[in-house]
Amino acid sequence: MPLNDDQNSDSDSSRLSESTASSSDSEYSRQSFNSDSSSKPSSPASSPPKMITFDELMAAARNLSNLTLAHEIAVNANFCIKHEDLPQNSLAGTVKQIVHKAFWDHLESELNEDPPEYEHAIKLFEEIKEILLSFLAPGANRIQNQICEVLDTDLIRQQAEHNAVDIHGLANYIINTMGKLCAPIRDNDIKQLKATENIVELLRQIFHVLDLMKMDVANYTIESLRPYLRRNLVDYERTKFQEILEETPSALDLTTEWIKESIEDELSSISDESSSSPGADHSCKSSISPTLVLNNGYLKLLRWDYHKTIPETLITDEVRLQELREKLNQLKIIACVCLITNNMVGAAIANVPDFANLLKRISVPLLEGMSKKTFDLKEALNAIGVQICIKVNESLTARDLPTLNAEMQNNLMAQITSIVEKNNPVSSLIDKRIQLFMKSLLAPPSFRKCTPALPGGLSVIQPEMELVGSQFASIVEFNKQVYGPFYANILKKLLFPEAAIGKAGIEAPSN
Repeated sequence: MPLNDDQNSDSDSSRLSESTASSSDSEYSRQSFNSDSSSKPSSPASSPPKMITFDELMAAARNLSNLTLAHEIAVNANFCIKHEDLPQNSLAGTVKQIVHKAFWDHLESELNEDPPEYEHAIKLFEEIKEILLSFLAPGANRIQNQICEVLDTDLIRQQAEHNAVDIHGLANYIINTMGKLCAPIRDNDIKQLKATENIVELLRQIFHVLDLMKMDVANYTIESLRPYLRRNLVDYERTKFQEILEETPSALDLTTEWIKESIEDELSSISDESSSSPGADHSCKSSISPTLVLNNGYLKLLRWDYHKTIPETLITDEVRLQELREKLNQLKIIACVCLITNNMVGAAIANVPDFANLLKRISVPLLEGMSKKTFDLKEALNAIGVQICIKVNESLTARDLPTLNAEMQNNLMAQITSIVEKNNPVSSLIDKRIQLFMKSLLAPPSFRKCTPALPGGLSVIQPEMELVGSQFASIVEFNKQVYGPFYANILKKLLFPEAAIGKAGIEAPSN
C-alpha cells in the first residue's frame, strides 16, 4: 500500500469545509455542478469504456480488497488479526483434523523407523527456517547467518545419511530463537514448548506458536500503519478506486443506480402542478440540490436490504452501515413499546421514577438477534408485553393500587405485538421521527452548530440515538470526502446533462 506522510488531504478538506461554510447548501451545490472549471488533480479522470480480461478483473478485485483492508485498519481502532480454529464439528474442521493427524502420524512412523527417515522432518525444518527469517528486521545479519547455518538443510541431509541428526538439538535451537523473536505475550507458549518431550508433538506445537507469532507481527504492522493511513486515507482510497474504475469501467454502475433512484424519489415529492407543467422534468431536475439527493441516498442505506449488493463506493463501510440499520430497528421497536405503554397505562406509572428505562431494560435482551432469519419478532414482542404487565402490576401493588385487569393486559399486549404489522401507525410515526433526526445530522456544519434535538417519543432512546447518529454522520462525511468527485460526475450527468457534455471530472461539495 503506497503511503506518504504529507498532509495534502487534510488541508484540502479544510479548504473545502471553509468554502462550504461561506455559502448556502443549495446555492453552493448547484454552482459546483454547473461549474466549467477544469478537473482537479484529486478528481477522477473520465475513461472510455473498454473490454477487460479475466486478469484485469482479478487485479481490480485485489485492489478492492486492499482498499477495504486499508479502510478497515484506519477507521476501526479495534481491527486486528485473530487466530480462530475451525469448529471441530464442522465439515472443514473435521477434514482439517483428519489430514493433520495423518501427516503427523506419518512423520512419527518415519522417525521411529530403524534407521529413522528424516526427509519429511527436514522439509519442516526448512519451512521453519523461512518463517524465522521472515521475522527479522533489515540489518539483523548476525542472527540471520546463524539461523541459515544451524538450519542448513543440505548439511542436515548429509547428517541424515550417516544417521547423525540431532533432531532434539535442532528443535531446542528453534525454540530458543523463537523466544528471542516473539512478543512477551508468547513467553508462556515458549515455556510450554520447552516442557514438551515428544519430538513430533513438539514440532507440531512449534508450528502452532509460529502461526501465533505471524499473527502478532501482522497486528504490529497494522498498528504501525494506522496513523499513516488515517492521515492519507482520503487520497489513498480515491486513488485506489480510480485504479479499479480504469480496470473495471462498470465499477460505478450500482452507485449510479443508487443516485438515480434518489433523484427519482426527490422528483416524486414535487407537487403535481409542477410535474404537469411544460418542461417540468428539466426545470425540476435543475432545481434539485445535489447535496439533498446524496443525503437522501445515504438515508436509504439505513433501510437497505443487505441481501442486495450495496453501491460500490460504500462497500468499505457495508458492515458498519448494516450494524447501524439493525441497531436503529431495535431502537425503533423499543421506542414504539414505550410510547404504546405510556399511552395505555400512563396514569398507572406516572409517578414511578425511571419506568421508561425499566421498559428499555426489559426490551433490549428480548430483542437481541433481531437481524437473524430465525428471530420471531412477534414472539419477542409478546414476551415483552408479558414482562411489562408484570412490572406495571408489581408497581401498582407496591403502592396499594388496583392492578391491571385481564382486558387491559390483553389490550396492551395486543397493541405491542401489532408493531410487526405493515403500516402500523405507531411504528410508522416512530420511523419517520428517527429518519428526521438522522437527516438533520447530515446538514452542513454551518447550519448545524450542535446535535439536533430529538423529536418527541424518542427521549427513552436518546443516548443510543445520539451514538448511532454520530457514527452514521461520520461515515457519510468521510465517504463524501473520498468519493465526492465521482458522485459529482454522476450527478452532473443526471441533473445537468447539457453542462456535462465534454466536461471532465468536477469536484463535489463536501457536505
